[in-house]
Amino acid sequence: MASWDTSRYLTLFIGEATEHLDALSKDVVRLEQGASVEIIDSMFRHAHSVKGMAASMGFEPPAKLSHHLEDLFSTLRADVSRVDRSIGDLVLQTVDVLSAQVKAAAAAQPFPDGSALATLLAEATARFSPQPPSSAPSLAPPPSAPSPSSPPASPSAPAPAPMPAEGNGDDPPVHPRFQISLRVSPGANQPGVRGFLAYKRLSGIGNVFDLKPPLEDVKAGRLEQGAIRLELETTETEAAVSRTLKTVADVELVSITAVSRASAPAVPAAVAAAAAEAEKSRVIGKEPPRTVRVKTELLDQFLDATGELLLATARVREVGKSLPEVHRPPLDESVDRLHALVRDLHGKVMQARMTPLAVITDRLPRAARDIARRRAREVELTITGADIELDRSIVDELADPVLHLLRNAVDHGLEPPEERRMRGKPTRGTVTFTVRRLRDRVSVEVEDDGRGMDAERLKTAAVERGLLTPDQAKALTEKEALMLCCMPGVSTASDVSDISGRGVGMDAVKRVVESVGGSLEIESQRGVGTKFRLTLPLTVAMVNLLLVSVGDDVFGLPIGKVSGVVEMVRAKLERSQNAPVLHFGGHVVPVHELAEVLDVPGLPIDQLRHSPFVIIETDDGRLALGVDRLLGQQEVVLKALSKPLDLIPGLAGVTILGNGRPIFVLDAARLVTP
Repeated sequence: MASWDTSRYLTLFIGEATEHLDALSKDVVRLEQGASVEIIDSMFRHAHSVKGMAASMGFEPPAKLSHHLEDLFSTLRADVSRVDRSIGDLVLQTVDVLSAQVKAAAAAQPFPDGSALATLLAEATARFSPQPPSSAPSLAPPPSAPSPSSPPASPSAPAPAPMPAEGNGDDPPVHPRFQISLRVSPGANQPGVRGFLAYKRLSGIGNVFDLKPPLEDVKAGRLEQGAIRLELETTETEAAVSRTLKTVADVELVSITAVSRASAPAVPAAVAAAAAEAEKSRVIGKEPPRTVRVKTELLDQFLDATGELLLATARVREVGKSLPEVHRPPLDESVDRLHALVRDLHGKVMQARMTPLAVITDRLPRAARDIARRRAREVELTITGADIELDRSIVDELADPVLHLLRNAVDHGLEPPEERRMRGKPTRGTVTFTVRRLRDRVSVEVEDDGRGMDAERLKTAAVERGLLTPDQAKALTEKEALMLCCMPGVSTASDVSDISGRGVGMDAVKRVVESVGGSLEIESQRGVGTKFRLTLPLTVAMVNLLLVSVGDDVFGLPIGKVSGVVEMVRAKLERSQNAPVLHFGGHVVPVHELAEVLDVPGLPIDQLRHSPFVIIETDDGRLALGVDRLLGQQEVVLKALSKPLDLIPGLAGVTILGNGRPIFVLDAARLVTP
């Protein structure tokens, strides 16, 4: 029999095992806040899934280590009141080693040694159990440890089904037969893979009959409520069959009963499946929607390709304008159709790139718990809105900034329990992580009920480091003073730990947020708490621009930020506190000349009878930008700026127009900020 190659499932194993281990970490935090049988059951299921997947791939070390976790959780079910922090520490240490083993499998590296943890888990299981824990079941296929110089080996094919022994009579010997009912978990990412793995495992220890649904439906994941029924003829015992099925993650053995030989069909399921191949080629059924895992690099390539198609379409449209009028209608019609198709394709690629913030927040409870333990704090973390989606490129950039904000909140924001008690606060501090959708943007807030930030101490620290003069510091508003913590080296922390407090980090947070087109705000009240608010775009790929010119230069302003346009003679602008202003929507709006802000030459005043002023919405209110001309609107693909242009405030990105001309896209709010 040909060997069964599991390498195609390696990506699936890595992704799902990582998800189960992350969920297990979250369950540990929940367990320490209040132990219950339900949480223990959840932890058991995650450990069982990891064990089954690892065993199916032939990865013995993680399979054995997760089996020891199963033993511990099974024992703890009997009396959850005995669960203490030492159990949480031990489980999290095991999760860390299992995670390292999963990463080793991904990189074709030797597995980290987990034998010491296995011993500790066995000792803990014995401590909580009146009887010694059961020995680890034999794992199928037989273990084959990977060599240090090669990737973990794929398991060999299951052994052929036992053949009838030769005898003197005409009839072969009768082997035991079991009627088996299985169920694939509703949450399984690839139910067809799970069902097929179960079939392969059972085929390896005997002959499978009367498989329902048929094998092709099992492979395709067409399982009604995840149910699979079959009969198995085997020389193995019922316990051995049960152990074999335990090696398959997300597959539950519902029932197994012995049946008489007379009731069995004559044709094994594998033979029936082969006979159905011709029928499959004749009749094509409609499959339900299914999902697959796609490499992020491939999505990036798709996005770049569709962006280039949009640019090429715009270029064709521009070239078409030079053709005689009689030839333009059919070309314009074709270009419009092409643009619609490419735009729809681009939208689908963008939708595939959207990722929920839960991929970041799922790891925060574990991080908060670990930091609190190390710093002798008590913390309750609340997360809401984590299902809101952002472009994957933005989510990837946010992982470190969000973790840094959480560390600051727990390490420096929250007071020690004794100090909180003296201030009349609950000994357990709270940190809330809140995500909200704001039209075309998303707000992410990290708030704590700790000691708050001292604006005056921040001013003093900035002056001491020579970043501000005393007069400049004195002139700052409280909001501006709080933002000083984002300057390199400015910190009010009274102690320096290995977690935070060295005056670095907040500048990186601000830089990352602004690099994806977002903004950072800080609100704080002494003795009450601090709130960090990140305002982020949904995506950084496509944007509608209002094109404006200043002299010979062309710039783009995001339409989403434009409230309107006012045309008037510059000489008739009113002045307030010696600065030009205009009236718009019942409010007085400050005016800024874009030519002066960018330090580029504009058109002479005598050529501008009625000048356009673009009204821009910012977080601090409205402002007006004086430009030379309005050139219309255009939907473009926004490209990120490379170094050192990404360090210039006010530049949101760059794009290429249909005529091939590159232009800068401006962030007016940052452009005119003093």
